[in-house]
Amino acid sequence: MIQEIDYAAVAPVLVTAAAAVAVLLAGAFEVRGRILGWATAGALLAGLVAVLALVGGGVRTTFCVPSSLRDGGLPSCSYSADDFTLVFQGIVLAAAVLVVLLSLADLTLANVPLGEYYFLLLCSVTGVLTLVAARDLVLLAVGLETLALPVFALVALKRYDGRATEAAVKLLLVSVVSAAVLLFGISLVYGATGALHFDRIATAVVPPELEPVLTAGIVLVICGFAFKVAAVPFHTWTPDVYQGAPLPVAAFLSVVSKAGGFAGLGLVVALAFPARGDVWGPLLAVLAALTMTVGNVLALRQTQAVRLLAWSSVAQSGYMLAPLAVGEDTVTVAVAAMAGYLGFYAVMNLGAFAVVTGFASRREGEEGNLLKSYRGLARRNPVEGLALAFFLVCLAGLPPGIMGLIAKVVVFEAVMTGPVVWLAVVMALNTVIGLYYYAVWAIRLFAPEGKGENAPMPKALPFRVALGVTAVGAVLLSVLPNLLLHATLSVG
Repeated sequence: MIQEIDYAAVAPVLVTAAAAVAVLLAGAFEVRGRILGWATAGALLAGLVAVLALVGGGVRTTFCVPSSLRDGGLPSCSYSADDFTLVFQGIVLAAAVLVVLLSLADLTLANVPLGEYYFLLLCSVTGVLTLVAARDLVLLAVGLETLALPVFALVALKRYDGRATEAAVKLLLVSVVSAAVLLFGISLVYGATGALHFDRIATAVVPPELEPVLTAGIVLVICGFAFKVAAVPFHTWTPDVYQGAPLPVAAFLSVVSKAGGFAGLGLVVALAFPARGDVWGPLLAVLAALTMTVGNVLALRQTQAVRLLAWSSVAQSGYMLAPLAVGEDTVTVAVAAMAGYLGFYAVMNLGAFAVVTGFASRREGEEGNLLKSYRGLARRNPVEGLALAFFLVCLAGLPPGIMGLIAKVVVFEAVMTGPVVWLAVVMALNTVIGLYYYAVWAIRLFAPEGKGENAPMPKALPFRVALGVTAVGAVLLSVLPNLLLHATLSVG
């Protein structure tokens, strides 16, 4: 019954978990926050190196069912370091490094207990890394909750900010409900199939009288993940939480947390329920159409930058859900398309959040969050203004932001291969709606008038590195999108 553990396979998780403990202890001894921040970034980079070391080495599995208990069945394993895992772990760790750099550059975090802040951030990243490697429902649920629980405290770390407290309470309530829905769904799936490992669930013979139980379980599992990725109608927490949280935490939620949710969703539909596309396919198609439409329409009404990015994030979730709606025939291609879109989105969105974080941290009150305050930014701060304009153009999918256009083309192609061609029409209409609010914000950056001439953008090294990395990444992926596509399409 004693299992051998493949420590190389779990190295990225071990590195971030050990770093979390070390950062917490260092914070207790009052180590300077800047040192803790750079140490956290270094640990995440070490985790990324561990991921890269596994590339090309074949699939590595661990925590497998002992041979004495298989009874001639499948060699089921709970943890797998395959192409899917490595791609998502790479995206998550790279994005988390940028979030840490934004945290170092955000002046509003000066009064936050930074030891606890970086500890919670690393714990949440550990949860995501575990989730994307999970190959059974128990480890999947554990990883998801390890991701979610620290985020409540991250949102509420501004202890004397009423908006942060309100946002944390909303996120807590929604997450508790979503966890209950997910766990109830897992219990129904286990009751119908008698299995928890994805490969065993996929091949389980379900008696006809238990088919409704399995169907209900699948629907509840999908709904549980829909909460996490802010799919409509499970999205209501998103704008208030993004606005109340520190901006680096909002960036974390919009990319890293979302990546975990979509990875879990892709795993269950592709590995656990591949033959049940008639159940989850139509459900995901409706969720995708509602999510992109509601997100884009409500983004049109926003006057604050963070709330616009929040509703934009909801709309982008709809685009990422769309390829998963094709059903079982092309589900692996759909998961690869979703992963590709997520990779492009991570660069674009983190770049936009980098500029917004730098802009807001030098201004008092709500002025730094109002869209009208961005008038003339490209004239006052040409580098930052041009970078934000380029990120917005990428999110809109317009030239020269080719990476955004390529991301949408990849998703369109995946949708067109399935029985949901009508969803491609909905996507096209929503893309046009999205063009408007992205273009309006980008045009405002070049307007002749603007406020805040005496509040320049920060010139600290972390801000420059974060902005430079995302800007170079966006330009490089617009010129050579295959650099990312070759990696993400391999997950199929």
